[in-house]
Amino acid sequence: MTVLVTGAAGFIGYHTCLRLLARGDEVLGLDNLNAYYDVALKEARLAQLTAHANFRFVRADIADRAAIAEVERAHPGIDAIINLAAQAGVRHSLTAPHDYTHANIEGHLVMLELARRLPACRHFVYASSSSVYGANTKLPFSVDDRVDQPISLYAATKRAGELISHSYSHLYRIPSTGLRFFTVYGPWGRPDMAAYLFATAILAGQPIRVFNNGEMRRDFTFIDDIVSGVVGVLDHPPADDGVSPPCRVYNIGNHRSEKLMDFIGLVEQSLGRKATILFEPMQPGDVKETFADIDAISRDVGFAPTTPISVGVPKFIEWFKQYHKV
Repeated sequence: MTVLVTGAAGFIGYHTCLRLLARGDEVLGLDNLNAYYDVALKEARLAQLTAHANFRFVRADIADRAAIAEVERAHPGIDAIINLAAQAGVRHSLTAPHDYTHANIEGHLVMLELARRLPACRHFVYASSSSVYGANTKLPFSVDDRVDQPISLYAATKRAGELISHSYSHLYRIPSTGLRFFTVYGPWGRPDMAAYLFATAILAGQPIRVFNNGEMRRDFTFIDDIVSGVVGVLDHPPADDGVSPPCRVYNIGNHRSEKLMDFIGLVEQSLGRKATILFEPMQPGDVKETFADIDAISRDVGFAPTTPISVGVPKFIEWFKQYHKV
């Protein structure tokens, strides 16, 4: 199978490409290598991917229609698309809103148009986010919950992607699956996410910022579990019964809501150093707690996360110290 993976040099994209390559798939990776965070990290991930004979790379922006048309011309035999390219981060959306509409709405639409035109494309899998649940207080978050009150632009663009995908499945019968990721962490993770930020600050002897005075909980999900879910979903496209659109949305999390302070404690323990903590109020667009109901994805594709934070955090720190040579 030939799979187009966008955001291939990103955190989840890189690991997804590795898993697909390991099982023998042909992977066409696409990424624009933007400077939202350290490009050297993206290039280091990419260097590992390009060592595989079955991996090809295209540097392009998913919202660039001319560039994507060239991808279509050069690679008409794509069997599936995993669209992981996006502008991530709730806080960054407060200062750079147009980055989010460009990548998460326009880019998503361009990729759906590609899927519509590719004759062999049998499944369009894409990244959504737990942020779509907004300020919902009912826990765990269920895919049946209302998601029409986003509290950040990032969340609004991710929900827009779900709605656009639904319309394309209805109009063009494109089998599509959206994945609402819950706080992914692990080796090769993004520098703007909690584990990386905490480790960097602690080793530098700098304080870490902890919001809502530490009263936060997250469904921290280890990258290996996430990729198992992504690939499992890829292999089970929704059937088209000719009536309902062949589309669905799943939560993909660890099904455990962990105290943020416990997560920080594991980072400290793995580093062998204590953190200096600056407790701050809740930030705009943030939520107090996330918790994924994963019954649907477990039932349909057998998704079963196995990595608690007591195992995942030390694995991340081991990679972090090797990568940064500390």
